Amino acid sequence: MLRFENVKKSFGKTVAVAGLSLEVNQGEIFGLLGPNGAGKTTSVNLAIGLLQPDVGTIEIVGAGAPTAPLVRSRIGIAPQALALYEDLSGQENLAFFGQLQGLSGAHLKDRVKWALDFVQLYDRRKDRVKAYSGGMKRRLNLAAALIHNPPLLLLDEPTAGVDPQSRNAIYENILNLRKEGHTIVYTTHYMEEAQRLCDRVGIIDQGKMLALDTVSNLIEQFGGKDLAIAETAEGEIRIETENPVAELEKLRQSDRLIRFRVDRPSLESVFLNLTGRKLRD
Repeated sequence: MLRFENVKKSFGKTVAVAGLSLEVNQGEIFGLLGPNGAGKTTSVNLAIGLLQPDVGTIEIVGAGAPTAPLVRSRIGIAPQALALYEDLSGQENLAFFGQLQGLSGAHLKDRVKWALDFVQLYDRRKDRVKAYSGGMKRRLNLAAALIHNPPLLLLDEPTAGVDPQSRNAIYENILNLRKEGHTIVYTTHYMEEAQRLCDRVGIIDQGKMLALDTVSNLIEQFGGKDLAIAETAEGEIRIETENPVAELEKLRQSDRLIRFRVDRPSLESVFLNLTGRKLRD
């Protein structure tokens, strides 16, 4: 559905994307992960045609480059910074964005109702957006991306700053969109989101793809060993091991064991092992 081939993009001396190549398959949820400044948002802006690459090509497969208006009509974008008019109602916002996509008449009315129902905001459709909670605004932001029923969706941090209930509602929305055949590119800082939702994940840093695979394959390849954590009479013991059961037996024989647990490698382990554990702003 979406293809990057050796894409490079710089802003002055700052290299934001450095030879990025990837393919997003039709009907999958593709996670794009990386630390701050890794090039995620620049990649999204390239994918929707807001920016043009300095080098390389970007293609919506079967349609062409996203810089063409007709190709862009096949894309929906829910940006990290909310793109809503707070003095308009939820219904008015969606009608406006639908008209920008060429919808009108009964078709526009039907799509607005569908989108409001889909994100569970129909009962609040006449309220001004300024009265919405943060979670409601995020859901309306998603609805605006869907109003023209695009086959490709790019969701940039779609759950940033929302409560657990709204986050779970957005999860369900995204999984339902995949069932309906939409292709979704999903950027997030929340590793548990990517692990729960994504069919495949690409981890980028400094504009380069470090690893790309299914979550389970990434964990197996880059997650590291199990971490056995024991609380004994002498204090806490932490052991990286491929055989936590054997470590448990050793501790039972040699120490007064109080508690024991095993932390399995996760996508967060993969992320930290690939991008480093030092804080970067």
